[in-house]
Amino acid sequence: MATNFTDTLTAGYGFADPAVTLGAALEGATVHQEPKVRLPLATLNRHGLIAGATGTGKTRTLQLITEQLSAAGVPVFVADVKGDLSGLAMPGAANDKVAGRAADVGWDWKPAGIPVEFVSLTGALGVQLRATVSSFGPLLLGKVLSLNDTQVSVLTMVFKYADDAELPLLDLADLRAVLQWLSSDAGKPALAQYGGMSSATAGVLLRKMIELESQGAERFFGEPEFDVRDMLRTTSDGRGVVTCLELADVQDKPMLWSTFMMWLLAELYQNLPEAGDLPKPKLVFFFDEAHLLFDEAPKAFREQIEQVIRLVRSKGIGVYMVTQTPKDVPADVLAQLGNRIQHALRAHTPDDDKALKATVRTFPKTSLYDLEETLTSLGIGEAVVTVLNARGQPTPVIATRLIPPASRMAPLTPDELQSDVRQSDLLAEYGQRVDRESARELLAARMARSEPPREAQAPPAAEPPAPKKKGAAGTVAKVAGVGVIGALSSTIGRTIGREVVRGLFGLLGAKPPRSTTRRRSRW
Repeated sequence: MATNFTDTLTAGYGFADPAVTLGAALEGATVHQEPKVRLPLATLNRHGLIAGATGTGKTRTLQLITEQLSAAGVPVFVADVKGDLSGLAMPGAANDKVAGRAADVGWDWKPAGIPVEFVSLTGALGVQLRATVSSFGPLLLGKVLSLNDTQVSVLTMVFKYADDAELPLLDLADLRAVLQWLSSDAGKPALAQYGGMSSATAGVLLRKMIELESQGAERFFGEPEFDVRDMLRTTSDGRGVVTCLELADVQDKPMLWSTFMMWLLAELYQNLPEAGDLPKPKLVFFFDEAHLLFDEAPKAFREQIEQVIRLVRSKGIGVYMVTQTPKDVPADVLAQLGNRIQHALRAHTPDDDKALKATVRTFPKTSLYDLEETLTSLGIGEAVVTVLNARGQPTPVIATRLIPPASRMAPLTPDELQSDVRQSDLLAEYGQRVDRESARELLAARMARSEPPREAQAPPAAEPPAPKKKGAAGTVAKVAGVGVIGALSSTIGRTIGREVVRGLFGLLGAKPPRSTTRRRSRW
């Protein structure tokens, strides 16, 4: 058995290709320090899954992978849902526990922090991220608003109308203005060619938007919109910059932030050129609490997620879902995740036992372990691993004791975090909100131009009121389609004159390239 184990380990992980080191192999109580269990950089864009029960070490696994990717010059995006990943920016503290783990797995541990940009959806815990309503699209917005299929189709129609009428939807106030106009007596005829919208549906959409605004969502809808290419940066010494989305202050709004992360991923797909197979990925994207993305998601939304994940690999992007069990991820998406790191599972209930058996079936067959027994007996910081080698073949399933992270395993203090944010290279570009002319203002101006002067509206007291002209409604509808030369020449020109409902999630076309020299890096 020993010879069989070491031969299998060497054949599977004894490669010389550049890789991320995960840890040392476990054979029962025996630790095999060499060869290390590793994940090749060249196959990191084949996507992956980091799973396991609460408290088994998923966050630390994410942390140690992120550190090594940065050191290898690979930018990383990571969502910090619980607020315990901010320590990436600071060197770790040596202690007996870390020293013991490093000695056990044969790892030369040295404390080190990595370059991190902290961003936030509220601006409280990082540089403010924003997206325009237009680029978010009706499918993603429908997911945030918990709309049913019929309501999403109506919202799609509204987006199409706004696009055709050259009414830029930049923030929620713009969308609300368009909805109110289209549900008014004067605006209803404008939707005749699109199929129409009932007053009841319009009311639901408006109430849902008010509910979303009451949760603070208006902060991240608007401009300046975050350019996802700002996540693809390296420092002057060649280290990959980590973009850390701090979510501790919006933990109670999972639909909001999980969908925003999907927008980021879809924007990457939309705006990056084809890259094919690369020696290392352009970016690795960690999707923490991934099950929230799929909860109560309509079929069309799931299909688009699958499409983005399947196709974004060719852009040089690796996507890693972090969740509790593989069954949290739809089968069609799970099939795209070639690299697997499975921490311990607990079988306390019949449902737990069912999830355990389902997890075992997602792994390649192995004669080295009884996986059901192994997965329930793993300790904290241990995981069952199988990854894709440089030829795209699954490596042997190996129980692994993971190396300790080099960065701090505790979060930054509030003062440390704010100090880091104040030094951010992104602050100058995204720190100040911009309120440009958009649908709300344009609609108000057009309606004003279509009405007679105020003094002409009041007839003499002795005369009866003048009857409405038969073509009044048609005139107002026509006004809503007038081109806006000023808007076309502004920086929001890229958001109008195109159909919203096309491409993935109704996203707009690729954004114009930005200057790469507009900032001086602090690293």
